[in-house]
Amino acid sequence: MEFSYKVKTQAGEITQGNIDALDESRAVDILHGKGYIVVSLTPMKKGFFQSDLNQIFSKPGVKDVVIFTRQLSTLVDADMPIAEGLRALARQAERATFKKIIAEISEAVEAGSSLSNALSKYPKLFSSFYIKLVQSGEVTGKLHDSLLYLAGYLERSQSINSKIRGALAYPAFVVFALVVVATIMTVYVLPQLLTIFEEVGVKDLPLTTRILIWVTNFVNENIYYLIIMTLIFIYAGWLYIRTPSGKAWLDNLKITIPTLGSVIKNLYLARIAESLSTLIKAGISILDALRITSELVGNENYRKIMLATEDNVRGGGAISEVLEKYKEMPPLFTSMTAIGEKTGKLDFMLEHLSKFYRSESDNTIDNIAQLIEPILILVLGLAVAILVSSILLPIYSLVGVG
Repeated sequence: MEFSYKVKTQAGEITQGNIDALDESRAVDILHGKGYIVVSLTPMKKGFFQSDLNQIFSKPGVKDVVIFTRQLSTLVDADMPIAEGLRALARQAERATFKKIIAEISEAVEAGSSLSNALSKYPKLFSSFYIKLVQSGEVTGKLHDSLLYLAGYLERSQSINSKIRGALAYPAFVVFALVVVATIMTVYVLPQLLTIFEEVGVKDLPLTTRILIWVTNFVNENIYYLIIMTLIFIYAGWLYIRTPSGKAWLDNLKITIPTLGSVIKNLYLARIAESLSTLIKAGISILDALRITSELVGNENYRKIMLATEDNVRGGGAISEVLEKYKEMPPLFTSMTAIGEKTGKLDFMLEHLSKFYRSESDNTIDNIAQLIEPILILVLGLAVAILVSSILLPIYSLVGVG
């Protein structure tokens, strides 16, 4: 967003100009960081065709953050001042929006802010987990290691998401094609074909044919109502999953759906174990680690478990005491956590749990297509069998009558 400003310099001179910033408060911070006293600040309104479309459609994503984190880690390892390194990264950033964000982070650091504090102003890009690890790296003098770990962590998360999308692409395409073909057949092909049986007067039609005729007539007579009802149902469902109860229902469905549910459940367990292990190793208190993990896990069921665990630990209890009460937490996870608490090696146990569940999810993801393919073949075969029997049997009957 662009603002028109009028400021007073340290020499007492009045100067004016334009500045780009995400919001008004950020613009004021930038101007103050340069030693100016803000006299006036006015947003500059632009028409749609005057707006920077490149910024509208170039929102930064996980890939941009991964590249930024790895590059910053390299610059820190080379002993380059952070502000100077951020300026260099801002100049070479591909996305205009991300370029502006990095430049603002650089200005904040140059004005005396810590890197973690500057990053925390962009929570949609940098999670609390990310901020805490950067903060830990700043305190311990191991910022390079923290950034390197974060880059690897984000890359692993992105890789797993890509694998899941790739594994589900083929089944999703087949289901979509089946729905499209069924719609075309019902609306355009079947009405003309089934009318022949009624005109000729074929009697004793098979049950599947009578059902197909009824469905075809019903769809064609009420097609506009069906479209409207479908759109209303989709919109209502979208509104519902945005509510706390709807989100909880959807998150529960994710981990209980056959085949895919076990994969997603293992991913959540791996994320919990890895996040807790990393935060504990970084010197973060166990209460903060549990709270950050609850925000990071991305599932309402597991978020509530982590918050309940935090409350129990705050009262002097153990983590494993809470975990064993929930069916979402496997006995292996609970047992190894209990052993880690008793031996004082909780971070070590959690690290091994993370590797185990990540390996389990990777193996299942690789086999998703093979697991779903027989089901798709069965569904397609059943659909074709019903369609063929509904049409061919009456045709044979018609030929026999003739």
